[in-house]
Amino acid sequence: MRTVLLAAIAAVATGGAWWLWGQSDAARPAEEGQALVAVTMPATLSPEAKAGQQAFAANCASCHGTDAEGRAGIAPPLIHKIYEPSHHGDMAFVLAARNGVRAHHWPFGNMAPVPGLTDPELAGIIRFVREVQVANGIR
Repeated sequence: MRTVLLAAIAAVATGGAWWLWGQSDAARPAEEGQALVAVTMPATLSPEAKAGQQAFAANCASCHGTDAEGRAGIAPPLIHKIYEPSHHGDMAFVLAARNGVRAHHWPFGNMAPVPGLTDPELAGIIRFVREVQVANGIR
């Protein structure tokens, strides 16, 4: 019984620490729609990322912001360490776009699928996000 109680306390403490870590990471603007993080754009983008930037603008920016900076009360920033490749690999982006995703890191609610994205557009979007992440120290 004591082991179960200690495990429960450790789980609550870990969850609380994780939540606090996310809160201290970036100040959340009070006004809905404001950028959640400051994003530095790379000096240049690969041709695939440039095409992906256009597809991102058409399909993702209304929620995630023009530079994937997120929007208060709407959608999370994709330029954030939570979305680094070792935590959310490229397939996570594919599955989110194709199937939607249940909210699990942020308080924005569930993401609906993005209809009509072609495989090349989705690959370009991922390349765009990854290149911007690298420009912001996320690898």
